[in-house]
Amino acid sequence: MAVRKRMTIAEIARIAGVSPGAVSFALNDRPGVSKETRERILAVAREHNWQPSQAARALSGSRLGVVGLAVQRPARSLGSEAFFADLISGIQSGLSAVNASMLLRVVHDLDDELGAYRSWSGSHQVDGVILLDPRDDDPRLTLLEDLGLPVVLIGSTPLAPDGHTSVWIDDDQAGHELFDYLAALGHRAIAYVTGPAEFQHTRMRVSTLESLAGRGITVETFATDFAPAAAAAATRRVLSRTDRPTAIVYDNEVMAVAGMRVTQEMGIRVPGEVSVAAFDDSIISELMHPSITSLTRDTFDLGEKAATLLLAQLDSDEPLPGVRGPVPSLSVRESTARPGAGSDPSRPGPS
Repeated sequence: MAVRKRMTIAEIARIAGVSPGAVSFALNDRPGVSKETRERILAVAREHNWQPSQAARALSGSRLGVVGLAVQRPARSLGSEAFFADLISGIQSGLSAVNASMLLRVVHDLDDELGAYRSWSGSHQVDGVILLDPRDDDPRLTLLEDLGLPVVLIGSTPLAPDGHTSVWIDDDQAGHELFDYLAALGHRAIAYVTGPAEFQHTRMRVSTLESLAGRGITVETFATDFAPAAAAAATRRVLSRTDRPTAIVYDNEVMAVAGMRVTQEMGIRVPGEVSVAAFDDSIISELMHPSITSLTRDTFDLGEKAATLLLAQLDSDEPLPGVRGPVPSLSVRESTARPGAGSDPSRPGPS
């Protein structure tokens, strides 16, 4: 006789019409869900004879209430990126429902990051990890699995490698929204100043840009480490050529600001001679003159979803389904226009 498969948190969430995180809060009698939602979840659990797994029970018994986050960015420029301020605030908001906290470490490179995970595991400092900037064949996932540390990725695809759960943003769609807009304005030579080439989101955005080549559009990429100085150097190099592009896209708004400082230095009008856009948005983008066309997303919500999903994953002995993150939208501002739209630097492109 076949043994019936044990009801999982993910299945309870699907039946109750809530997130796995809400199920975790309800089943573990934690704050974070309404009385009505808690009762609905518990009713589904009773109906299907749900029982916590032995692995989850053992884990919860030794819970530290700490989640780890390692960030591979230049330490000097990290504080200037609104993305990380919003992401960290969102993560802490998601953890606060169970009075948990976050351990943050800024790392220099991949080896440094792997060392951080070994250290956290060896000294039992964290319950699990939120992982940023996934790579293809990511060695961090292999290590975290070997260390037995639960992980939630913030990534670009709903299907995370090796069954790991993720909060994902469709970077292919985001790339099309931004690059297709520039193509529709008439730009036929576009440069993209990226972060590290090995990051999955960089590869997906580059692939999207390269797909425009079939439409007679020249594309070129310049990989950096996200530092403003590196973005400025790449901008200076590409704008010093006789065949310079008519549009430049940056991976974040801080890099875009650094690039626009170069255009001022070189006396190149934005957007009259070159349009500028960015994949991240913040108040800086709005306050710049000209203001910067950017992809806007709710990064606070992204962090909150990742924290809630990781808390749910800690109470489950199998990978939970991925959760779609906030959908970015294009905020068209003054820094983009048709090629050669005129000398007025505040003249926007068509809406």
